[in-house]
Amino acid sequence: MALRAEPPDGGWGWMVVLSAFFQSALVFGVLRSFGVFFVEFVAAFEEPAARVSWIASIGIAVQQFGRSGWALTFTPTLACLSRYFSRRRSLATGLALTGVGLSSFAFAPLFQWLLSQYAWRGALLLVSALSLHLVACGALLRPLSLAEDPVVGGPGAQLANLLHHGPFLRYTVALTLINTGYFIPYVHLVAHLRDLDWDPLPAAFLLSVAAISDPVGRVASGWLGDAVPGPVARLLMLWTTLTGVILALYPAAQAPTALVALTVAYGFTSGALTPVAFSVLPELVGTGKIYCGLGLVQMVESIGGLLGAPLSGYLRDVTGTYTASFVVAGAFLLAGSGVLITLPHFFCLSAPTSKPQDPVTEALDTKVPLPREGLGED
Repeated sequence: MALRAEPPDGGWGWMVVLSAFFQSALVFGVLRSFGVFFVEFVAAFEEPAARVSWIASIGIAVQQFGRSGWALTFTPTLACLSRYFSRRRSLATGLALTGVGLSSFAFAPLFQWLLSQYAWRGALLLVSALSLHLVACGALLRPLSLAEDPVVGGPGAQLANLLHHGPFLRYTVALTLINTGYFIPYVHLVAHLRDLDWDPLPAAFLLSVAAISDPVGRVASGWLGDAVPGPVARLLMLWTTLTGVILALYPAAQAPTALVALTVAYGFTSGALTPVAFSVLPELVGTGKIYCGLGLVQMVESIGGLLGAPLSGYLRDVTGTYTASFVVAGAFLLAGSGVLITLPHFFCLSAPTSKPQDPVTEALDTKVPLPREGLGED
């Protein structure tokens, strides 16, 4: 296994980007398009929206919390990508995550067609067969050993440092709040449109409209994250604030033109916040602790993913509309933006390094010798 002083910013890392592209498509493309099944589940089980919403929210939460299923593919892949890139990290992450938008564009109408042809049970079987292609994506991952790895120690030592790391804990709180409202349109937008007397297929295609602008936002945000000086957290706060405002405006839009415009804007800003969200973490804890750090963040933020959709469904059952659901979802994102302002170097003009911020690791880092020449390859 190669030992490097710093991430190579390329090489086999581009194959990791390719793997992450298909994995993000097959994981979050399915999750984002699952709202198509929501209306069918409500009718089939004759249950309130709040109870049926647990189906999608449990899938989101387990993906982030369980280290099972989707978690065993997506989380390690994004952590592996962060170790291969430093200067180009935001761009590489943005390119990898464009798979989410492209697959969402295709999956929403595809799932609606499968429902019309095979009912929801048959459609789910075909979706599971599609997800089996994740196995091939895992074969493209290749571990990378970095010089700072001996400094951070094993998982136990990393976890102990992270649980005493103030900026990391605040960042985790911010992402949990963001996660609570982030997925609401993908779970309940189709149902909201059905309440407005939209036909099922056009309602499903509106999710595809978001998917068109989503990859544009991801690539643009990834490029800006690497090109604009200053901490990436500022870009994350900008995109999160805009997404929260757009969500809160959804109930005011009644005309099809206004709904399409809001959905295009939502697709761009919600897509744009994702690559920079993953790029902030290495700046806080360093690439040596990225596996443990990303796993812990996703485990905690799964609380937001678990509770967001049922809360939205509960508000729909109580009020009779999705107005409160979208307003509250936007409020959660705006609250997350407020927490991001408290991160270190937020108001600095220059970008922070990706070195760990905790003093214990920084002190140890000064005692680690640089790798000798000739250790670059096996």
